[in-house]
Amino acid sequence: MADVDIAPNFGQELKDAFKPVNAWVSGGITWLDDIQQFYRERSAIEKEYSAKLNALAKKYYEKKSKKSSSLSVGDTPVMTPGSLESASLTTWTTQLTTVESRAAEHDRFGNELINNLADPLRVLGTRYEELRKRHSDYADKLEKERDSTYGDLRKMKGKYDAACQEVENKRKKSESAFDYSKSKAQNAYQQQILDMHNVKNSYLIAINVTNKQKEKYYHEYIPDLLDSMQDLSESRTTKLNGIWALAAQLENGMLKRSTDFVTHLSQEIPRNQPPLDSMMFARHNAGPWQDPPDKAFEPSPVWHDDDAMVVDDTAKVFLRNVLGKSKSQLGDLRREVDKKRREVEGVRKVKQLIREGKDKRDEVEIVRALFAMQEDLHQVDHKRLTAEVETVTITLAVGDVTVGAKSHNFKSQTFKIPTNCDLCGERIWGLSAKGFDCRDCGYTCHSKCEMKVPAECPGEQTKDERKKLKAERQEQANSLKSPTGAAKDGVSELPTMSRSNTMNSLSSGYAASANRSVSGSGPRSPAEETPPDRPHSLSVSGPTTLRKNRVVAPPPAAYISELPGSAPHTNGSNPTSSNEQRGKMLYGYDANGDGEVTVSEGKEVTILESDDGGWIKVKAGFKEGLVPTAYVEILAPTPRPSSIYSNSGSSISGSVTKKQGPAVAPKRGAKKLKYVEALYEYTAGSDAEHSMAEGERFVLIKEDPGDGWAEVEKGGVVKSVPANYVQSV
Repeated sequence: MADVDIAPNFGQELKDAFKPVNAWVSGGITWLDDIQQFYRERSAIEKEYSAKLNALAKKYYEKKSKKSSSLSVGDTPVMTPGSLESASLTTWTTQLTTVESRAAEHDRFGNELINNLADPLRVLGTRYEELRKRHSDYADKLEKERDSTYGDLRKMKGKYDAACQEVENKRKKSESAFDYSKSKAQNAYQQQILDMHNVKNSYLIAINVTNKQKEKYYHEYIPDLLDSMQDLSESRTTKLNGIWALAAQLENGMLKRSTDFVTHLSQEIPRNQPPLDSMMFARHNAGPWQDPPDKAFEPSPVWHDDDAMVVDDTAKVFLRNVLGKSKSQLGDLRREVDKKRREVEGVRKVKQLIREGKDKRDEVEIVRALFAMQEDLHQVDHKRLTAEVETVTITLAVGDVTVGAKSHNFKSQTFKIPTNCDLCGERIWGLSAKGFDCRDCGYTCHSKCEMKVPAECPGEQTKDERKKLKAERQEQANSLKSPTGAAKDGVSELPTMSRSNTMNSLSSGYAASANRSVSGSGPRSPAEETPPDRPHSLSVSGPTTLRKNRVVAPPPAAYISELPGSAPHTNGSNPTSSNEQRGKMLYGYDANGDGEVTVSEGKEVTILESDDGGWIKVKAGFKEGLVPTAYVEILAPTPRPSSIYSNSGSSISGSVTKKQGPAVAPKRGAKKLKYVEALYEYTAGSDAEHSMAEGERFVLIKEDPGDGWAEVEKGGVVKSVPANYVQSV
């Protein structure tokens, strides 16, 4: 066996050859099982004396011959080895020759073969196989990671193609539109082009990241893994030498007649240096290899473009945010990578001391720890590389655009009340809607808009300053949504969302006050007395008073017929039987639940069922339902006056203030009394809200309809509280 002048390096010499290396190392580890099985069988044969020893040696000569090529140079060598064998196989041949020369063996030696050689070899083979599988799994992980990076690039390419297709669709739509729609379509087309530019930039960045990851994969990750596999194989060889040396010592001590043969074997074993097997495998498997070509920009089939970065003002905002985010992470990631590399180097030095016999720790455990640390290092370095490539790519394209930028202090936020995005002006929908808000100036935006927000944070602001900024930003965002920046004639403006107009009802007696107007001409039938639709906009008068325009209820029932289409009653006629009890609404009531009925103030009703725990059932026109007893005045049973139905076209107009009725008790059998308990302390922001102390209980009047507020009763007063500040009890 030749001496090793220059130690081979799988990572530099074999490049992307993990599969043959893995198969070769796996064969070497599996071979340990053959050796330990050999010792077990030899133990049994040793008890049957020399006749069995000769048969055993012959058997393993044959097994060695079958595996000689694969153990020496692998299953698929570039160059065949001919009659050459690896250093380990040569040593193994000497071992078999020694066995053949021994004609007798004692039973005690057979027991020592089991206890001192076979069992340790089985444990060693299991542990090395576990390490090899870790390497193999990690290689698969790296390959999947590489393929995932390629897949992400393909997805980004698909997004870019889709964005280009959307630009083309918007362009066609803008060409086919006219008048107001044409201006709006043109704005949508321009906005889609800006979005397409951002997708393109992301695509170009992804190309650079993919190429860099590919370079790292073939020039660092796989070479490091191959070096580790080489080290694992050489470590196995070192352990195997130790087992063989022990076997030789046992034989030398117990069989004096075989001293010469065992001595020769002992002299041959140290010559089996671990790098020798690796050198032979490398020389017979090294072949030509080239790096895979770099990824290049591929223009969309529907949008012809080049590979230049888009660097207009809108794109710079996006690039500035990406650059700022990458730069903020890069320093920490570099320090973390340096730290982990120093840790890895320290463990490698410990492993070398173990090899040299200067450290008594378990080498397998050290290798396992080293491999785990290398995996952690890879994860951090992967992130560092991505941030570094993003920083370099953007800096080369537009320079360091983060200089002088005042980035927002964005934090992820779940908005509990309706909130508009300060960038696009659209609603951040839903109680579980995720977005971002600036902890300094209060800027709110969608998650998708975060990277489009200009880095113009004015710094920490007071509450009043935040409100002023919010109004200015919403005005600017709404102006961008309109083609001319203002509402056109005949197009209503979007409502301004505030605490006042997120109330679900202003006519239920729970609001502080409400106005209504009366308009129209002529009498209305009871069918037309359904409360009108809620208006789309509300106006707030004063800091605590809620107002909105409403259509007044129709004239009292005395001036109209009881049923739609019926004729007016003649003088002296009584539409109700003498045993029907009548009443008059002292306050207007709006139905809030099943079984209730909406009745206007002053309207006469027929009482169908008497008081039941604060509620009575009435009939108003053709509608029947429950109303609070306190809202109805019971009338004496007097004959109804003759109808004075008027056909005049006069209309009623003006402003009538609706009287607020008393607190309503829960209906028996219709609603169960529900209580809620305050989770947090809350200070009312207006007279329409209750203040709460933590743990305080309230009667739940109305659950959250979706605006983030619930209506509760305390001391006979019904007001609103934040729905997420209370829980049912």
